[in-house]
Amino acid sequence: HDAANVKQAIQDLKIPYPVALDNDFKMWNSYRVYAWPTWFILDKQGVIRFSHIGEGAYAESERTIVQLLSE
Repeated sequence: HDAANVKQAIQDLKIPYPVALDNDFKMWNSYRVYAWPTWFILDKQGVIRFSHIGEGAYAESERTIVQLLSE
């Protein structure tokens, strides 16, 4: 919830990708998320191409990412 803490963690962990804060649950509600973790992979147009609830599905996620990078 604290943007300063998140910013510091991003720097400390050297996270190279964007990180979103959703303190008001706008994205959570918009995507109808009801469990944590929930993964979404979107294409260039913002269309959900893959989603997964819970841990795992790493191979499927990787395949989807590779496919989308080739498009």
